[in-house]
Amino acid sequence: MQAHFQEKKALADIFGQIKDVDEQIFGVILEKLRKEKVQDIIGYLSDNGAQSQLESCILQKGENITQADKEWKLPVVRNEIRQITEVLRKLKDHDFNKINYSSEENLESSLNLINSVKYNKQIIEFLKCLVHFTSIDDTLIQCGSNSLHILIQMKVNFRKKNLENIKIKNTSLVGANFVKSNFSGSQFNNVNISGINLNGAKLLNCKWKDLRIHELNILHGHSDEIRSICFSSDGNTLASGGGYLYGDGDNSIRLWDVKTGQQKAKLDGHTSTVNSLCFSPNGNTLASEYDNGSVLLWDTKTRKKRAKLNGHIGKVFSVCFSHDGKTLASGSCDKSIRLWDVKTGQQKAKLYGHSEWVQSVCFSPDGNTLASGSSDESIRLWDVKTGQQKAKVDGHFGIVYTVCFSPDGNALASGNYDNSIRLWDVKTGQYKAKLDGHFGIVQSVCFSPDGNTLASGSRDKSICLWDVKTGQYKAKLDGHTSYVRSVCFSPDGNTLASGSDDKSIRLWDVKTVYEIKSSNKNQKDILAQFKIPLQQHNHFFEAQSAIIQAQGALVLKGEFINHQGTDLRPLLKSNGSCFLEDLQKK
Repeated sequence: MQAHFQEKKALADIFGQIKDVDEQIFGVILEKLRKEKVQDIIGYLSDNGAQSQLESCILQKGENITQADKEWKLPVVRNEIRQITEVLRKLKDHDFNKINYSSEENLESSLNLINSVKYNKQIIEFLKCLVHFTSIDDTLIQCGSNSLHILIQMKVNFRKKNLENIKIKNTSLVGANFVKSNFSGSQFNNVNISGINLNGAKLLNCKWKDLRIHELNILHGHSDEIRSICFSSDGNTLASGGGYLYGDGDNSIRLWDVKTGQQKAKLDGHTSTVNSLCFSPNGNTLASEYDNGSVLLWDTKTRKKRAKLNGHIGKVFSVCFSHDGKTLASGSCDKSIRLWDVKTGQQKAKLYGHSEWVQSVCFSPDGNTLASGSSDESIRLWDVKTGQQKAKVDGHFGIVYTVCFSPDGNALASGNYDNSIRLWDVKTGQYKAKLDGHFGIVQSVCFSPDGNTLASGSRDKSICLWDVKTGQYKAKLDGHTSYVRSVCFSPDGNTLASGSDDKSIRLWDVKTVYEIKSSNKNQKDILAQFKIPLQQHNHFFEAQSAIIQAQGALVLKGEFINHQGTDLRPLLKSNGSCFLEDLQKK
């Protein structure tokens, strides 16, 4: 711990050696390095002859300076060049030039540095200079990359800046504003560009590879609203159900290969909206609600219907397998819940208690309890063995659209017509927390496999991630252009899938949603100084949006490849970029 503190202090002390240097010197040095086509910056600055040339250039920049002034200023300039050289030498050997300071494990170090330099204009200008040094000296690329990340975190203005030929690697530029900046000839490698604003930027002959973005993939195939999505237990397949509520539409189920984003199969047979899907724990069976109160069971290997479960007298809104895969629950607008024997297809029990439509059902992890949410504004907990109601949970105002048990079975999350989410203690039936943040009806909630995060999808077109322990808002994922109907975590917890009325399914990289801990006092102080919005929950996150803004950006040749090997040029084009090759062809 003491060593870590000393390391952080050492970095701040290194940059502190620059705090009194005349910031105009940085520009002169940069100009001279480019003119002389230098590749080893430290070696050049250490050379006596080069130092003399630099001294002359710097002194000549002064207007109306007398010979006496030059003689007086020369030792000062000489000393400042030596200071800069010494700082560069120390930074080159420091972790700041070796590791990614935007990673979560180095978050505290980054915040500490920001806190140390935020008021010093000279150091901020030196950090900018380090970014430009990446275009000259390959041995300082990580140092310059970390510098750019720190500057972005401090909300330093990068609009209309010339960033030609810079080389950036292993860092995060999430949410950066580069409107009308020039990135021509730049090289990016392993850079998170989620939420970056490139409107009006010049992107000529760029080589951007291994790019990271919150949004991993967009799965297109449905021609109507996506009502339900569900991962298979091995995480390799995603099922989606579509349809249009008010007429004929694409009432199909589609199976997707999660790794490639390609459609594996299309299951036809529904004649109305597919509101709910659920994979069996072994992944061999997919349940879907069917027309006129039925439930269909599909064989996922043959893609054929295995059984049709009849019993409800109204449309089914929700289906859920028990964790042993032996029982299926279904909730319907006939106000009832049915429990089915999956092997025989026979009804095991009929649960009555709700006075309005049953919107959602969910089994507890141990399979002993079933939760249901209803249009009657209540949540009910049922004893699966006896079929008896164990508890009635009140507290929401309006329809309860979705319920979900935590992986340990101790908490239940519910989403509501009143735009809120509530967390309930299953044992006591008391609510533990009310999560406010959405501005539209909450359609879907889902716990991460480790139980630490809750995802919610809303009619406000957004997805929110919540810290389950604190009840605090963690991040907001924007990108959908219509209601988000369904959200689901992959079994490993790394990916979140979302389905929307905009006819798309989106896969989000949960790991890149990078939170700055609210308990860190330094972080709070920093945010206050830079007037960063706290989303009313004293948290700041790297991004509010996973969509790249690139309206009017000029693109010529180059490469824009994400970490999955996908070409992002179509994404740039769909966001309004102008491809100069297309104009040349005309």
